[in-house]
Amino acid sequence: MRVLPKTNDLGFFEIRLESIGGLGANLAGKMLAEAGVVGSGFNGVSFSSYGSEKKGSPVKAHIRFCDLNTNIRDTTPVERPHVVGVFHENLSKTVNVISGMYEDSLVLVNSPKSPAELKEKLKLVGGTIAVVDATGIALEEKNRVNMAMLGGLFRLCEFLDFEHMKGIIRKSLEKKYPGAVEPALRTFQRGYDEVQFQTFSLPEGLEMPMPKRWDIPVYGYETQAIGGMVSNPGNSILKDLSISRSGMMPHFDEEKCIHCAACDTACPDFCFVWDEASDKKGRPQMFLQGIDYQYCKGCLKCVVACPTEALTSNRETDGYGEAHRIPHRFRLAAKSV
Repeated sequence: MRVLPKTNDLGFFEIRLESIGGLGANLAGKMLAEAGVVGSGFNGVSFSSYGSEKKGSPVKAHIRFCDLNTNIRDTTPVERPHVVGVFHENLSKTVNVISGMYEDSLVLVNSPKSPAELKEKLKLVGGTIAVVDATGIALEEKNRVNMAMLGGLFRLCEFLDFEHMKGIIRKSLEKKYPGAVEPALRTFQRGYDEVQFQTFSLPEGLEMPMPKRWDIPVYGYETQAIGGMVSNPGNSILKDLSISRSGMMPHFDEEKCIHCAACDTACPDFCFVWDEASDKKGRPQMFLQGIDYQYCKGCLKCVVACPTEALTSNRETDGYGEAHRIPHRFRLAAKSV
């Protein structure tokens, strides 16, 4: 009989998945719970929370396991996780993905970086960081990120039956998508095999930060702007959509561009920066300067629309967006005359 490695005061082993819509964290959570209940004989529950948007918006999946003698009557969000799965490393820009971790908690991050680099980026005080390049594996195997992350999570949760999970993947896909079964199994196996670990001891005299509730509104009677104005609604000029990119981004080649604006017509998020100049005959014309990656969520509609391949789809690398960003120059105020 399998035994949970640790539990909280209520007898639960808790897992939280941090992701964005479109990467499959909701499905991964359900499959993880099924593997624990059917394959390993625990009581378990899985549920997710997300906003009105879907693809590209933050998503949390919550999984709880306990022994058969413990009833699960708690469906509140997981605030103190034993394991955290971060499906998109850039979520740490806007979401406290490691909130509530214990000193001996494990965090699995989808990233090509080293654990030491991620410790600084996540502002982790202590704990174990596991890293797997789930996006790279998924692109090579032509499959989904969630299968590689599931493989890594099974490496962290040794009480789950690895072989049983392969059966769940096969059962879930073979009827509707039989051609996806083998790529999914390869992706799952590589996610399991390619995880790298590093443990960071908690410095003497420090304690792990207490969890911060994620559902507390940013604006209240003490924090709202003058007049009660909400200054960052929807896709305003203050919005940063860079965390919505799921591994791919457009690259711009100015030499191939004919300034036809097909990309700008297709873009839903005001990414392209234009400037007026004179053409070869001295006539005024708008010329494309580049991409403001702050607003680019990686939908790649511009790549499809471009007739000259001036825009190409490429794997996102750390720092490329910041280094090649052409910021918009907004006229936010006008001088009185």
